Amino acid sequence: MLSAKRLIVAAVLACALVSTAMPTVVLAQDATEIPPLPRPRPDRDATPADTAAPAAPTPASEAASALARTPQPVTLSAQISQNGQPIPDGLIWRVFEAMPDSTGEMPLVAKSDQGTARLDLPPGEYVVHVAYGRAQLSEPLTVAPGNNEKMIDLEAGALRLNSAVTGDIPIPATQLKFDIFTAGTEANRVLIAEGLPPNDIVTLNAGTYHIVSHFGSINAVVRADLRVEAGELTDATLFHHASEVSFKLVSEAGGEAIADVEWTVMSANGETVFTDRGAFPSTVLAEGDYSVLAKQGEQVYNREVEIVPGGSREIEVLTSVYQGG
Repeated sequence: MLSAKRLIVAAVLACALVSTAMPTVVLAQDATEIPPLPRPRPDRDATPADTAAPAAPTPASEAASALARTPQPVTLSAQISQNGQPIPDGLIWRVFEAMPDSTGEMPLVAKSDQGTARLDLPPGEYVVHVAYGRAQLSEPLTVAPGNNEKMIDLEAGALRLNSAVTGDIPIPATQLKFDIFTAGTEANRVLIAEGLPPNDIVTLNAGTYHIVSHFGSINAVVRADLRVEAGELTDATLFHHASEVSFKLVSEAGGEAIADVEWTVMSANGETVFTDRGAFPSTVLAEGDYSVLAKQGEQVYNREVEIVPGGSREIEVLTSVYQGG
């Protein structure tokens, strides 16, 4: 029979062998959700961050705050095109706050009509708008402490318009006017200038424009697309296929005009294009076929005429059947 000491040694060895023979077991922890860590206990004596007492102002902070509110010198100038000469006059400057107000509008803070605008503005962000004739441009403006200077390149050109009748027949200036639209389809065009007289110089941003020339007030209209180049004057003459005509009712060819006559001129499709009352009315008509009716009292006299491009023309309507060309 083994002694107690030997039994104890044998039991220890057996346990060691069993431990050596067993495979190593690793517990998978990746899929196990780790409980949230406990929050640190709040310090009951601490002052919340959003209610902390503000730091006492220092002379340096007060000076910086005053500087941020003090208007600073701002100099604004513009040139026709890049590397061009500054525009000396004819400019309209407007400066707006960059941020809209409660109504959605940007408040106007300064305005000047000087070629070189010299303003005083508090430091901040603004939008500066400059207009030169019908050329205009808006750009952001940052005002910082110290002297602020900004030069704007308008990239503008000029346009001078005139018209004549085909064959280089001049048209009296009083009979001409021009409208200028942006380019594009008719539905998308925007009117820029209306009723301009001939030979006026109009300043525009560089680009393509749709021009409408009106000769008289009836139907003599010519349209064209014109390109304006930056820093250049574009001269353009549009040609009309029309004629200035006058009417008179006579009892014989070359006779005196009969007074108190009601006149109606109708186009070939039956549209009334001109009405007047008098002895010797005149108008401008585009080329084409027309019916001229003259009513005197209860009598109505008429004549079919063809308008061809050319100078002024007199049309007689006889009180008898008209004979001759």
